[in-house]
Amino acid sequence: MNDATRAIGEVAEQLGLSADALRFYEREGLLIGPVVRDAAGRRRYAERDVSWLGVCTRLRDTGMPIEKIRRYAALVRDGGDNHAERLALLREHEAAVSHDIDELIAARAVIRSKIDSYAEQLAHGAADRLWDNPR
Repeated sequence: MNDATRAIGEVAEQLGLSADALRFYEREGLLIGPVVRDAAGRRRYAERDVSWLGVCTRLRDTGMPIEKIRRYAALVRDGGDNHAERLALLREHEAAVSHDIDELIAARAVIRSKIDSYAEQLAHGAADRLWDNPR
C-alpha cells in the first residue's frame, strides 16, 4: 500500500520550509528513499518522508552541514549494522550544538547585564552618564 498522499505545499507548510527547500533536500540526497510522484509528475510524500524531513530540518536548524546530513541519510538508507557510525555522527553534532548553546548563554548574559545597567541608570536619571554613551 502506498501512503504517499501529501503534496509538496502541504509538507512545506507543516515543516516551515519552502517547496524549493524540499526540492533542494531531494537534489542533495538527504531523503531516505525516492520521492513518489503521481500520474501528473507531482511529488507526493508519505508520513515517513515527512517525519524524516523533520529530522533533517532540525539537524540543519542546529547547524549540521549538508554534507553531514547527507552522510547520515546514507547511513540510514544503507540500514545494516552501521548504528555505531550513526551514533558517533549524532554525538559529535550534539557536542557542537551544546557548545553553541553555551556560547549563546554567555552572550545572553552580557546582553542582560547591559539591559540591567541601562534600566537601573535610567531609573535613577543617570542616562547621560552611561559609559558607552556616544556623546
